[in-house]
Amino acid sequence: MSQAPSLHFDTLAIRAGQHRSDECEHGDPIFATSSFIFRNAAEAASRFMDNAPGNVYSRFTNPTVRTFAERLAALEGAEWALATASGMSAIQMVAQSLLRAGDHAIVSANVFGSTVSLFDKILSRCGISTSFVPMTDLSAWRDAVRENTRMMFIETPSNPLCEIADVPALAAIARDAGCSLVVDNVFCTPALQKPLTLGADVVVHSATKYLDGQGRCLGGAVVGNDPKIQEACFNYLRTAGPSLSPFNAWVLLKGLETLHVRMRAHCENAQALAEWLAGHPAVAFVNYAGLPSHPHHGLAREQQSGFGGVLSFEVVGGREGAWQVIDSTRLLSITANLGDVKTTITHPATTTHGRLSDAERERGGITQGLIRLAVGLESVEDIRADLARGLDALVQTDGLVGRAMP
Repeated sequence: MSQAPSLHFDTLAIRAGQHRSDECEHGDPIFATSSFIFRNAAEAASRFMDNAPGNVYSRFTNPTVRTFAERLAALEGAEWALATASGMSAIQMVAQSLLRAGDHAIVSANVFGSTVSLFDKILSRCGISTSFVPMTDLSAWRDAVRENTRMMFIETPSNPLCEIADVPALAAIARDAGCSLVVDNVFCTPALQKPLTLGADVVVHSATKYLDGQGRCLGGAVVGNDPKIQEACFNYLRTAGPSLSPFNAWVLLKGLETLHVRMRAHCENAQALAEWLAGHPAVAFVNYAGLPSHPHHGLAREQQSGFGGVLSFEVVGGREGAWQVIDSTRLLSITANLGDVKTTITHPATTTHGRLSDAERERGGITQGLIRLAVGLESVEDIRADLARGLDALVQTDGLVGRAMP
């Protein structure tokens, strides 16, 4: 079945992109092959020279991978998608396809730690300069634009502070500057947010997270509408080879089938936990756009159909207090991954952002007392009870006894 935009999201998540073979299979097959056979030498020559459609080599053409890409494009409302081996390889593919030596990029200061390192420590070796600016300060974005600015990159909601970018406003700044706006949509997925409809030029995904949804494999994707960007990214994929394996593509297809249902459940659990955490005496503040107290609550309601499954919160006692809460859990998984049906908990300052300098962490608002929670699909009562063990103990050790417990 080819893309059918008139169909609803849940139908596209299950049906889009499937091309049945002569075997008439009902499920999506795994084409576990490195290469493909040609009927004759002329056909081989035509495919290698891109004069005829068809499979050539699984580094850049594989039917299972293609099905995943076409299905994701349908969900994003996009013309095309290209699958990659991981979320970081997707970001690198976009950056190296759109930027060259002497170009300048503007990146929001509070993106994922590895994204900061990619721009600051790796792409800089290629002669690409980067300015990091506060994501919500539109004047800072305008002031950072140079004549050689070719890309603006954001992650919204941000990791782990859950700040919300004004995508249409940033898209307007990018258009005025003659550059591309790239949005990392990992936290919301197209089930909750479609940045292309808000003015973005490119969307990137770590399919490892919610698109899979069960922490089973790595994957990434680049999605867009511009054929020139598609061509540039495809040429990078074909040559550099950040390829998604057919098996991982098949796993991700299974994840897409339940994406909408899972994201709604993640949102519901995260909302309940955010409200509970906001009233706990050991918690200084909670970062979750679903709370009316969040400074970007209204913007999130405009751009998203849900607030997502990730939140962060600051506890009293700095790093010692945060580690005490994390180490007191018995149910939650202490891991830096997210987007799983299992709730995960981590200390960003020493894990996801641990390789950054103190100045970089300060610029991104990553404090020592900050804990990130990727809320899974367990009973919210059980998640709350597991967190309460450490938080209640922290109240005792931090001298907060006497304050009302929720």
